[in-house]
Amino acid sequence: MPNSPSDPARSPSGAPCDASGAASGAARRVVMRRKGPMLVEGPVEVELEDGSVVSSDRFQVALCTCRRSRRYPWCDTSHRDRA
Repeated sequence: MPNSPSDPARSPSGAPCDASGAASGAARRVVMRRKGPMLVEGPVEVELEDGSVVSSDRFQVALCTCRRSRRYPWCDTSHRDRA
């Protein structure tokens, strides 16, 4: 099955790819929280629904999963206000 954890995406050379499609030697770590943001090891590029791309070169980013953030897709801890 495509995109399953047992079948990583591959570049034309056969090397594993990261989310941007670039060959990568190591997997990115993504940490999911029940009542909080998704933490992703950076740097990252995030493609939004409208096709625009935002990027961050930080070593770790927090992606908003509740859509309350004023800085979406980056988490600004707005989820704490109404948790």
